Amino acid sequence: MDIGQKTVNNIRILSAEIIQKANSGHPGAPMGMAPIAYALWSKAMNYNSKDSKWANRDRFVLSNGHASALLYTMLHLFGYNVSMEDLKQFRQWGSITPGHPEYMDTDGVETTTGPLGQGIANAVGLAIAETMLAAKFNREGYPIVNHYTYALCGDGCMMEGIASEASSLAGTLKLNKLILLYDDNNITIEGRTDIAFKEDVEARYKAYGWNVLKVDDANDYTQILPALEKAKQSDKPTLIICPTIIGYGCTSQQDKPGVHGSPLGVKGIQEAREFLGVDTEAFGIYPEVYAHTKAIADEKALKQAEWQKMLDAYKNEYPELYEEWLLWNQNELSEEIFKDENLYKFSGNKATRATSGDMINRFAKYIPNLVGGSADLSPSNKTEINGGGSYSAENRAGRILHFGVREHAMAAISNGIALHGGLRVFCGTFLIFSDYMKHSIRLSAMMGLPVTYVLTHDSIGVGEDGATHQPIEQLAGLRAIPGNRVIRPCDGHETAYAWVSALKDKAPTCLILSRQNLPTYDNTGEGTLKGAYVLSPAKKEKPDCIVIASGSEVQFAMEAQGALAEQGIDVSVVSMPSMELFEQQPESYKQSVLPKDVVKRVSIEAASSMPWYKYVGFDGKIISIDKYGASAPAEIIYEKYEITTNKIVETVKSLM
Repeated sequence: MDIGQKTVNNIRILSAEIIQKANSGHPGAPMGMAPIAYALWSKAMNYNSKDSKWANRDRFVLSNGHASALLYTMLHLFGYNVSMEDLKQFRQWGSITPGHPEYMDTDGVETTTGPLGQGIANAVGLAIAETMLAAKFNREGYPIVNHYTYALCGDGCMMEGIASEASSLAGTLKLNKLILLYDDNNITIEGRTDIAFKEDVEARYKAYGWNVLKVDDANDYTQILPALEKAKQSDKPTLIICPTIIGYGCTSQQDKPGVHGSPLGVKGIQEAREFLGVDTEAFGIYPEVYAHTKAIADEKALKQAEWQKMLDAYKNEYPELYEEWLLWNQNELSEEIFKDENLYKFSGNKATRATSGDMINRFAKYIPNLVGGSADLSPSNKTEINGGGSYSAENRAGRILHFGVREHAMAAISNGIALHGGLRVFCGTFLIFSDYMKHSIRLSAMMGLPVTYVLTHDSIGVGEDGATHQPIEQLAGLRAIPGNRVIRPCDGHETAYAWVSALKDKAPTCLILSRQNLPTYDNTGEGTLKGAYVLSPAKKEKPDCIVIASGSEVQFAMEAQGALAEQGIDVSVVSMPSMELFEQQPESYKQSVLPKDVVKRVSIEAASSMPWYKYVGFDGKIISIDKYGASAPAEIIYEKYEITTNKIVETVKSLM
């Protein structure tokens, strides 16, 4: 048995053993895919395990994240900061080896995966980012951005719609440095794949515009190596179909559904040991395997040293580009950018989607690595960078991304771009279609990725398009995602500061923007950064009532304040564009905006009432919409659904 095969078999047993110790996990895929992983780490990929954030490393994505035991085993063997003790703590509280790979938890993990198909879309984003940065910085003799993105996926990933969306776009864009390895084992949790999945995957990917290769037996790592080399020569993205046997080695359980998600058991592991010829102690690695993988890792590390020499020479020949390289790869933006007073100048009546478009272009002049686009809605979302050029297979320098009508993939691809580093990304669609994107937005928040989601056409203001296009519950759903920032500005000033918050925050931000024109106020703006502020105070020290509003309903609150004053009722108006930002403020500030001794409160928002109970309390009232919209001109729907100035006046008076 050669050292390669010995390493593969050692990987299989160790993966199964850490799952057995946890008494939880998925041994089938790691045992079947071990030869693929070995081919990648031993030959195909460039990396430095002692510097896992090296800018020009190849990226690896485990899309079928339930095979995490395989990934952690590979990271351990090839010198990343994952110890044997970490492996033994698989799936345990506080460990760096959770059940599915989590970005930032584990050295060498490029993205959080587990929801099937997400990793494929992330990989497309990583590959797009590589081409964009290469177009900007590479010069003849200096390919400082020159790396591949590899993704491993399974049958489940292939069934998910997000994989189809992302793969279709990747083929259109001819992302030739994207290589997807498909663990084709024909098993799902419920049985053989043919109970629900009979399509010709090879033909499907050829139709997408991919190069497709197929190895005869992916159990033989030596067959995978030439396929990987051939893939690197392609002018298209490549799918390598790898027929495997799930749970290979455990002869009584392999090629059966049960081995997907249940530990092998003590007898099963012993059976696999005997079949594979692995006679180490429990959790043992052969000394020669450790020596072999260490030698490979040491050799791989030299790639970074060679690259650094090239970068040093590049610095001398192209000093200005080098300074830009450093700037683009910084996590922080210069505060000087935000001091330009022209960024915040707005007047007149204008839809917040339009002022958001203005902000994109104002910031684009200061932030050359700001890129983004829309799911075929940029004229409506106002997400085009003027003069930025369309990114395509022919123009890698374009700053405008055209995702097509692929909302879910758009969000996950944007996550991939953000994960890559070097670029700042936004993407846009209508708020109602954020439901298609929800899981990708959730993963943005889980990973703390600063992706900006431009979500326009909020609420019943959409008008004649009717109930299918009028978001009601979407705001509540987005606000419920931990770590996600939702900002619904009321005018241009608040929109400007919403963009400031989005660009500064180390978290995703959902900008909720109006289709209809809204008035601009003199004293709105910077308070947006605190989530809520007193836009128009009461005349008395203690107001009779507080009216809280967001977005397009702030105008009704302001009008109601005047109407109530004529009737001797003194109210303050609070603009609350972001509940999440408000909750981050000190208690003293929150008390200054919503003092506890003012219990009469009214909130108004043209959306679900659910999030507002926290702020109005038992003695307050909520003006909201807890039913679906209707098809009619917007002003008619607002009147019929009682999202009006008069409704605020009546509600406040009822509390008096």
